Amino acid sequence: MKKAIIMIAFCVLSISNSIAQSSSTDDREKLFFGIKIGANYSNVYDSEGEDFVADPKFGLAGGAFVSIPLGKFIGIQPEVLFSQKGFKSSGTFLGTAYETTRTTDYLDVPLLFAIKPLPIVTVLFGPQYSYLMKQKDEFTGGSLSSTQEEDFTNDNIRKNTFSFIIGGDIAVENLVLGIRGSWDLKNNNGDGTSTTPRYKNVWYQATVGYRF
Repeated sequence: MKKAIIMIAFCVLSISNSIAQSSSTDDREKLFFGIKIGANYSNVYDSEGEDFVADPKFGLAGGAFVSIPLGKFIGIQPEVLFSQKGFKSSGTFLGTAYETTRTTDYLDVPLLFAIKPLPIVTVLFGPQYSYLMKQKDEFTGGSLSSTQEEDFTNDNIRKNTFSFIIGGDIAVENLVLGIRGSWDLKNNNGDGTSTTPRYKNVWYQATVGYRF
């Protein structure tokens, strides 16, 4: 999983080499605000390393970002995103096949460190805090089906999930194409203690944005 995520940075660099000749403008020292929209491809994994079978699912992702230069080659990029994650699973119980789908709506707040090796390329990595706004569980088995939704009010952001992100952006004029990979590390509780949930989110994200 981590090897695949690390490959994202190399993919961004290789793609950029083929189009770097098309852009002569160097905007690496400019401040940009932007908006973007795209999709997540998410799943969960078992942190204890035992057998756990789940299928990935797609979800909506979108929000805003600010690209802040700290020089020509480095900067920071904070973002605020609505991000849908979750998974699908299926099996058999008492001879009846069933399927469940969990959709979780998060508010993600990544704080990314930016490396800008080329005018159109930004490699991004850093931490992300997330809090769960809503969870929807759908169950179908035989002639039975049910849907359960739960809304969450998280007044203390420390009660939520801490993740790590790696990825990159390719910017051609005002258009920004982004790709990310991320996985949960642990929960950070409001009382200052930390826990490590057994089942953690992992997701890949692709977006298209506009900066101004």
